Amino acid sequence: MQGMVLAPPASPPNPIVLVQARLKDLEIGFRGWLAKQSIAVEAAVVTASNAAQGAAIGGLLGTLTSDLSSALPATPNNVAGLNPEAMASFKNAQALAGGPLVQARNFAVMAGANAGISSVMKRIRGVEDVQSSMVAAFGSGALFSLVSGVGGPNQAANAVTSGLFFALFQGGMYMVGQKFTPSPTEDTHYSQTRGLLTSLGLQKYENNFKKGLLTDNTLPLLTDSALKDINIPPGPRLLILDQIHRNPELRNGS
Repeated sequence: MQGMVLAPPASPPNPIVLVQARLKDLEIGFRGWLAKQSIAVEAAVVTASNAAQGAAIGGLLGTLTSDLSSALPATPNNVAGLNPEAMASFKNAQALAGGPLVQARNFAVMAGANAGISSVMKRIRGVEDVQSSMVAAFGSGALFSLVSGVGGPNQAANAVTSGLFFALFQGGMYMVGQKFTPSPTEDTHYSQTRGLLTSLGLQKYENNFKKGLLTDNTLPLLTDSALKDINIPPGPRLLILDQIHRNPELRNGS
């Protein structure tokens, strides 16, 4: 037929974009499910997942670097008059210079303990601050000392010392990061809202709240229809309302 113009065929969707969207949906769903679990279940899941990630990173680093433990002399045993400090130095070097399996163990302990304690502190205190960060770092440092055998013969004292070192280092890094992170003064009325959405993996809806002028003071008053008016889908609406109902600070507007 003359005069008919055929439309070009629609381009197929980008598979990478589809995969990214699917992964994001899974992440949001997982965080929503985790927020509904008990503190023990959340701590166990967070600890296990982060320990697995830490083990993978540690194993990779162990394979990329030479196994320095093979170059170290064997630890002398039953040698009369051997300086205890020298024996401890041998053990420290062997603990820190192991191969992939040793590094995987070390990173798994540090990452898992830190994440698990952080999740418990957040549930108990309701905030993520320098105190919670230092408590998590102390626990991970102490467990790392016990598992790796770093230090002298007094394991309890070494665990406390390592924990304090980790806590001070983590606290210092946290404060430095806070100092160089600009605080958005124009968003002070949305701090609780931002924390709520972040905990659920729904950060992308923060602008929806701002466009609807739903500040922190309106959180106890939120309804399904109010969230619908700012174009938030049904699933995220249910997660937001459930989280407000479960959190006394948000529910009472404190």
